[in-house]
Amino acid sequence: MAWFKRKDKGIQTPTEEKKDTPRGLWYKSPTGKIVDTEELEKNFYISPEDGYHVRIGSKEYFEILFDDNTFKELDKNLSSKDPLKFEDKKKYTDRLKDAQEKTGLKDAVRTAVGKSKGEDLVIACMDFRFIGGSMGSVVGEKIARAADYSLTNNIPFMIISKSGGARMMEAALSLMQLAKTSAKLAQLADAGVPYVSLCTDPTTGGTTASFAMLGDINISEPGALIGFAGPRVVRDTTGKELPEGFQTAEFLQEHGFLDFITPRQELKNKVNLYLDLILNRPVRA
Repeated sequence: MAWFKRKDKGIQTPTEEKKDTPRGLWYKSPTGKIVDTEELEKNFYISPEDGYHVRIGSKEYFEILFDDNTFKELDKNLSSKDPLKFEDKKKYTDRLKDAQEKTGLKDAVRTAVGKSKGEDLVIACMDFRFIGGSMGSVVGEKIARAADYSLTNNIPFMIISKSGGARMMEAALSLMQLAKTSAKLAQLADAGVPYVSLCTDPTTGGTTASFAMLGDINISEPGALIGFAGPRVVRDTTGKELPEGFQTAEFLQEHGFLDFITPRQELKNKVNLYLDLILNRPVRA
């Protein structure tokens, strides 16, 4: 005799009493692999099944790079204005407000200074969740001020790019940030202050055309999309079929645009090893 026997037939549970699996317990990678979110977090947000690097933001990168997740945030209250009174499907001011409420961020980049393996490091990290990581006046200003902080205090500077490009709602004002940030990085170069550029998925548009490719060393995470225009635009402009893997980090490294690719769990050690070598100081364990 079976250990379980149903006594009532046609049992139906009302919709309001049905229990869903809580959101966030599992993550499905683009290759279809299912990963427990706790395991994913412990593995630096990398799928152990296929090595896929899940998109993360400034909160997670600061946890990875700063010792004990201890840092001082710079210019944390800067937020965008709407000088052009821009409006498409909604007003730019409303879009900014919605993004701030949804993400808890003021804009698409956070800047901070703290210890990384015991030595000072200034980091500017972009957040794709805030209007696609688009680069507006505040993004350019915060990066410029972070570069000034590095220059004044002689501290190495690192930018983590994750962006869809310039912010169209600010038109020419957003494009001016390309020149502004590039000029600040040139000042760092003249002063001999190291600048590390980390390209993550995606790094496109104006960020690629400016600070993302101006590092003393340009590095990337595996499989990151890096490019200026999208593949379709490039294909239509050149009239040629694109090679396999075009605009991936691996393709760019092969063609000399990147110095190396590093998995996220090795990022902190690799960045600090480079800084020790270039600054001619003892290599930290």
